Amino acid sequence: MQTLPTVTLSRVYFKKAHQIKISFKYNDILIDILRDVPGAMWSKTLKSWYIKNTPNHLKILFKVFKNQATVNAKDLFDQSMPMHQYPERRIRQLSQNNKDLLNNFYKYLKGKRYSQSTIDTYTQQIADFVEYYNTTLDQITNKEVELFIEDVYIKRNYSISTQRQFVSALKLFVVFYPKLNINNLQLARPNKSRKLPNVLSQTEILSLISNTSNLKHKTIITLLYSCGLRISELINLKLKDINLNRKQIHIKSSKGRKDRLVSIADHFIPMVTEYYLSYKPETYLFEGNNGGTYSAQSVRQFISKNCKKANLNKVVTPHTLRHSYATHLLENGVDIRYIQSLLGHAKPETTMIYTHVQRKDLMAISNPLDLAIQKLKNSEKTTKKLS
Repeated sequence: MQTLPTVTLSRVYFKKAHQIKISFKYNDILIDILRDVPGAMWSKTLKSWYIKNTPNHLKILFKVFKNQATVNAKDLFDQSMPMHQYPERRIRQLSQNNKDLLNNFYKYLKGKRYSQSTIDTYTQQIADFVEYYNTTLDQITNKEVELFIEDVYIKRNYSISTQRQFVSALKLFVVFYPKLNINNLQLARPNKSRKLPNVLSQTEILSLISNTSNLKHKTIITLLYSCGLRISELINLKLKDINLNRKQIHIKSSKGRKDRLVSIADHFIPMVTEYYLSYKPETYLFEGNNGGTYSAQSVRQFISKNCKKANLNKVVTPHTLRHSYATHLLENGVDIRYIQSLLGHAKPETTMIYTHVQRKDLMAISNPLDLAIQKLKNSEKTTKKLS
């Protein structure tokens, strides 16, 4: 009879929270199990997996390791909880008038039907700005905005995208509270960084898929590439939104609250059918071991792991597969307007970046050095013929 591996569960205080440390000798099966557990993370510092110490998480660990490993949880039951205190939450130093104003700004954004993440981000950024001066807001001008950006965003080396978010939030705040002496027209967002997307070749894509042995993982990677999905679209994809007969997937309420239809590849249908019969998901196409949506972090981790198996020595993320999908469509002659629609881009300028990475047209361009040398050779041949 084969001996089961041993998994040791112990207490650890890590990242300002009580965690369960999950230790075992290297084992591919146990690692794959943990990748599917929502909230389970690998730590280079601890050199082990860990998950937040809660009764529910402990119950899940015993469930997923049943018949797969011998669980030693003696440390969890024999020791009391470490006496670490959670850090106190910082309370903003704001006047009551400014608190009321920010609460009303929050409600204003709600009424404008912005997404919850946008509402939270914009409210936090304006709260930082208001707290920075914490004075009568009527006295704040564009000069104070510039000083705030220099002292906070520049000195703390915040990203350009975060600074752009703040300017967008402030523009809305100026409209909401017109008593500010801030000229909305003079609020300029810094230009975005225009980095070219990382793209895999079609051969590399097929190598990644073929080197992924886990059926669930293989199906996820294939779907991300063949439909150009965002990671949020993948993990929120429900069974009822998939129509295999029409070979279509209905992406609902994606970025910008937009719906769109994407086509399913013929070769993907047998794979997803086999996956469905094997895993029997109930609501979402891809679900965690405890039900609900699958973990985005798990997807990133197993893609990275399988890239090593496929000898792809580059950083590959779920969005890399989306970039590759768009670039390969463009190289195959698909009109940029159709690609924009398939990707769900609001502006054609966003899709146009793929015109800079397609290889087909770029490879057809002759290098000026080659042309110069060819001209010289032709000239020498002509001279020899005449002499």
